[in-house]
Amino acid sequence: MSLRFDWYQSETKVVITVLLKGAIEKNYAVKIEPQKVHMTADGHELILNLLHPIVVDRSSHKAFSTKVEITLAKETGVRWESLEQKAEVVKVPTRQAKNWDRLVSEEEKLDEKEAKGEAALNQLFKKIYSSSSPEVQKAMNKSFSESGGTVLSTNWNEVSKEKVTVKPPEGTEFRQWDK
Repeated sequence: MSLRFDWYQSETKVVITVLLKGAIEKNYAVKIEPQKVHMTADGHELILNLLHPIVVDRSSHKAFSTKVEITLAKETGVRWESLEQKAEVVKVPTRQAKNWDRLVSEEEKLDEKEAKGEAALNQLFKKIYSSSSPEVQKAMNKSFSESGGTVLSTNWNEVSKEKVTVKPPEGTEFRQWDK
């Protein structure tokens, strides 16, 4: 069984209070090393791997009726953030970073292969638009909106000169919404 303990510190020492009823009568032993404290008492054991080194010659322990007090002289006046060393963290290899651009392009290729009919045509227009220069994008936007969706041009020199006229497919008639 392990022993319950608490600790506090000053600028020059660390005091560990080990709770142990009848400590004076119990057969206890404390071994103090430069970075380790080992205490045993009638079937109980406490092992502390200290955060910083101590001066063994100036350290001591004393038994009381309900506790054993271990006083450790600090080697340096450093404030201890914790009594014990933290367990070493085992570094798990991280996964390779995903190349999201590659994944997106692979997904787009799959979509292109699976698309048929109008979906395939829309994907083609999206691809042309997204990979085009700002000038071509302006031409596509202007021609499509001015023609009521009947013309899609990529030539800005031609489209920028005048309003794009409506050219409905053969066999259809174009009607304006407001008339």
